[in-house]
Parts: sequence; C-alpha cells; structure tokens
Amino acid sequence: MNGLYEERRIVSAVWQPQMPSYLSGLFAHPGGFFSSDASYADARVVILGAPMDWTTSFRPGTRFGPRKIREVADGLEEYSLAVGRSLDRKSYVDIGDLILPLGNVEGSLQVIEHAMRTVVQDGKRPLLLGGEHLVSYPALQAVVSRYGGDLAVVHLDAHADLRDSFFGERLSHATVLRRICEIDDRIEVYQFGIRSGVAEEVEYARQRTHLFPLEILDPMREALPSLKGRPVYLTFDIDVVDPAYAPGTGTPEPGGCSAREALAAVAMLGQLDLVGADLVEVSPEDDPSGRTAILAAKIIRELLIFMGNPVASAAAGLAE
Repeated sequence: MNGLYEERRIVSAVWQPQMPSYLSGLFAHPGGFFSSDASYADARVVILGAPMDWTTSFRPGTRFGPRKIREVADGLEEYSLAVGRSLDRKSYVDIGDLILPLGNVEGSLQVIEHAMRTVVQDGKRPLLLGGEHLVSYPALQAVVSRYGGDLAVVHLDAHADLRDSFFGERLSHATVLRRICEIDDRIEVYQFGIRSGVAEEVEYARQRTHLFPLEILDPMREALPSLKGRPVYLTFDIDVVDPAYAPGTGTPEPGGCSAREALAAVAMLGQLDLVGADLVEVSPEDDPSGRTAILAAKIIRELLIFMGNPVASAAAGLAE
C-alpha cells in the first residue's frame, strides 16, 4: 500500500463521496508543516487540520487557523533552543485538512472522529490543528477508544468550557470540556489558566475536574507527579495566552499568561507521555500582525519535538 493511498484512507470523509479521488478528504491545503520527510507508515506523529468554526459565538474565523499556522511556520527555525534539539522530519507527517460539511456540526464531528480514530488505531500520535475548540471532542472520543480510562486530559484555556449547554446547544465550543468529561467517568481532567466562567461551571469543576484558575506554571509543576507514567492528551486553546501576545482568537480574555509562559508550560508537559494533542482557536483575520499564528506554530514545533522523539521528552524531564 503506497503512502499516498494510506493518507487518503485516513482522511477520506464519509460526507463527500462525490469528491474527486485526488482531493479525497483534503480541504484546500495539502499539508506540509515544516516539510516533513516521513511517510504515513513511518511517522510517529500525524498532523491533520480541522477547519471548523460552526459554533463560534463571538468572532468567527478559526476555520482559517490550520492554513495560517502552516504558512507562518516557514519563518521559524527547526532547532529549539529551549529543548536543545531540532525537529526530526522523519518523525511526523502532515496529511492536510479534513473536508468538513459546512455548517453541519454533527456531520463535521463524525468526520473528525473517523480520521482521528484511524490514526490512533494505527498506533500513531495525532496532532490536530483547529478550528474552534469543539473539534477536541471527537478527537478525545477517538483517543479514549484506544487508551480508555487511564487517559488524563490537560486543558490550557482562558475559559472553563464546562457549560452543559450554550444558547440551547449541547455541542458548542463553550461546552466542549463538559462533553469530554462525559466520554468516560474515569478520565481525569486538569484545567490550567482558567479565568472566565459561570457559577455552573465552577460547581461542576469542583465535582469533576482539577481546576487551577488564573495560573499555569506553578500548579502544573505540582500536578506533574500525578500525570507521569500514564497517557496524556493535551488540548491547548490559544486564548489561554493574554491577547497582548495572541489577539487572533475568537473569544479573547485579558489577564492571561505570556507567550514565554505558554512555551514553558509546553516544555514542562514534554516530560509526559503525550499520546495526542490539539491546538485550537487561532483566528487569523483578527490578528493582522500574524503573531498569534506564529506563536501557535512555535508551540506545534515544540510538541513535535517531544511527541516525535522520546529522547527529547526524557531530556525535558532532566532539565526540569
């Protein structure tokens, strides 16, 4: 089975049988983050994009996030001074963006889950580019299907995203962590940097999650011993970063961490067994400077170094 067919098998979408075979499952951008040299068969990490913003409630535009992150990544070096390692181009493959049925929330979630489930069942580690935060829900459904209740979810965000419904909708970017918690009661969820929510969410968090409001690095350092030795999935909403550093997002919230703190958090998480991750809510149209997408691309680079190379993860642990 050649590599091209293998990649199309993964992202072939159940909602577009009419698409030409040479575009099957790909949406607009063919992939190519940092010019990976790996085939799907040989890659440890698989990048795919989910360009969806159907439930965005404030500023739409995150559907354009995956393409912009790839575009600005060309301006970054492959070597990370923080990690002391370069990207291994043979450790990951970027298979492009999924074709999603415009405006169809449930249909889009099905396509994302199908693709993610195929990746994890093939023994790969998915790295999903959003898109709005709701794309994390089908991603976690797929990852839980492989790792079960042993999985821990690390959530970096300005918002708790624990509402049961939002404007009458249970599937929303504002309810995504609530839906994730319901996938399997055994999953532990650790939330860092949260600085926005309603009383309902705080009460639910007291009963169901490990909620660390406002701060990131100190509580994460304290939580690391509980996270080591188990599979971990990271969901990173770019709005955890203060809008002074990342204004290009759908629901900006003042009072967040700096870009440097965000990168330090990723380095800390590099000590863990990251079996999957996503980065969501980059909205390029809201940031003419492009600095939000550049930060996102740098975070993705660091994650690829850790997820694609177990030696790098071990080195991060020694550095800490």
